This record gives sequence, structure tokens and C-alpha cells, in this order.
Amino acid sequence: MALRQTTIIRDRLIAAHAELAEAGAVEIVTIRTTGDRVQNRLLAEIGGKGLFAKEIEEALLAGRIDLAVHSLKDLETWLPDGLVIACVPPRDDPRDAFVSARRAGLRSAAM
Repeated sequence: MALRQTTIIRDRLIAAHAELAEAGAVEIVTIRTTGDRVQNRLLAEIGGKGLFAKEIEEALLAGRIDLAVHSLKDLETWLPDGLVIACVPPRDDPRDAFVSARRAGLRSAAM
């Protein structure tokens, strides 16, 4: 999902700033975080939800990337000094989907 969100933001930036459409003007850098890599332990055991953003924040502060796109749900309440949330794009439809090969809906799944 993060890569799709990043692509949407890249496309919006290019639409707003034509010079970013030039080859090489915008590079998407994929950063796998500790939260992405460690899937066999509870988040509370390995440091909390901030582990989904720690490496991204470090890359921003070190100047390895210019901006980051990430889900607000994975950010800590307090950002490190030097970082700000500069933009929150409009949400898509916030409703989740239920997909099942055996049930017609949530009501029938609870029975």
C-alpha cells in the first residue's frame, strides 16, 4: 500500500510541477523498515509502531531522501526534531472490504 500511496503523490507532484516530469527528476526510493521485516514478533516486543517509520525518518534527517510518504497510523505521536508533516492528501474511501470464499458478509461470518 505504501508504494501505491507514493506513486499517487509522485503523480500529483508531477501534475502540479511540470519540471518534475523530466526523466530522473523524481526517484522513488523503497525503504524496508524494521516493522516491515520483523513479522514473527509482536510490535510491543520489538519497539512499537514507530518501527514502521524509524528508517524513513533517519533517511530524511540524513538527506538521503527529500520527502517521504507514509501512513499516519504508523507514525509516533511526536516526530523527531527537524521533521514535519507537511501535507495530508485527501483520503480515498475509508471503508475496508471483506473478502471470503465461504461467507457472504460479516454478519454470516459471525454465525
